[in-house]
Amino acid sequence: MRDVLRRLIAGEISEDEAVAELRQLELGELSGRARLDLGRYLRRGIPEVVLAPGKSPREAARLVIAMAERQGQGLVSRMNDDHASALTEAAFAGHVELVRYHSSARALRKGFSPEAVAAKVGILTAGTSDVAVADEARMVIEACGLEVRMESDLGVAGLHRFVGPLAAMLEWGADVIVVAAGMDGVLPGLVAGLIDLSVIGLPVSTGYGRGGAGEAALTTMLQSCSTGLTVVNIDNGVGAGAAAVLIASRAAQGRRRGRSTAMTANTTAPAISNPKTTPATARETSAPPGIAKNRPKTRIAARTATSSHGKPRRRRP
Repeated sequence: MRDVLRRLIAGEISEDEAVAELRQLELGELSGRARLDLGRYLRRGIPEVVLAPGKSPREAARLVIAMAERQGQGLVSRMNDDHASALTEAAFAGHVELVRYHSSARALRKGFSPEAVAAKVGILTAGTSDVAVADEARMVIEACGLEVRMESDLGVAGLHRFVGPLAAMLEWGADVIVVAAGMDGVLPGLVAGLIDLSVIGLPVSTGYGRGGAGEAALTTMLQSCSTGLTVVNIDNGVGAGAAAVLIASRAAQGRRRGRSTAMTANTTAPAISNPKTTPATARETSAPPGIAKNRPKTRIAARTATSSHGKPRRRRP
């Protein structure tokens, strides 16, 4: 979009040509089967993510590579082995860099990197089985230019394990924390009850028997006693990452506004006049508390005419 605006200002394209190119940035159609929302990142700061299930490996790979070529990066989630193989081949043929996140991936056009945002997101997982879903969130966060740090296997079965990583994440300066947990799903509520940051609970479909497909974890997070805990749907790593991006980006925007306001106040504040350098006169000096002044003021009593027997005197004619 910036390139289009620069060429318009330089007179290289007309206004109608600029409008046509901007419309192409907003929506792209691929072989009449998919309409890529290429303008989503410009509108919301979060790019579109291709959901691999329901698409053939070749079709999913074509979508991802097309997005990378047109907007710099293409994201895909929940790939199986066939999807991953097809994407690897398409990326190699198109000279596109591929970054893997377990069952998710980012395809990057050569030389592209998202615009950096001065915000940080922490991710905690209760177990190693939750990493694949948490990696979806990490993919979205990194695609939006935010810093992210992830610590795994911190579940409540060994409660002492999460204290150190959580303290390190707070010291690092995280703006929001995503907590992924399956089984009973207790960890997000526990973290939310200890810190003053926004916490996003990500229920994962790991567990046994009844409620083992993530229902128990979801219910626990929804019924948490920790106020303010935000919960996304089961295995919705993309949604958790998107929510974290919006919260952290807003925090970063607030910090920028605060700094700019402080700088404006410093530049517009009136200059402070120099203090008086002349010594104080005796009239202006005051003794320390509890010590009488050396020269107390003397009261001069008003002179009144003396009376005779209590009666005022008459003036003589």
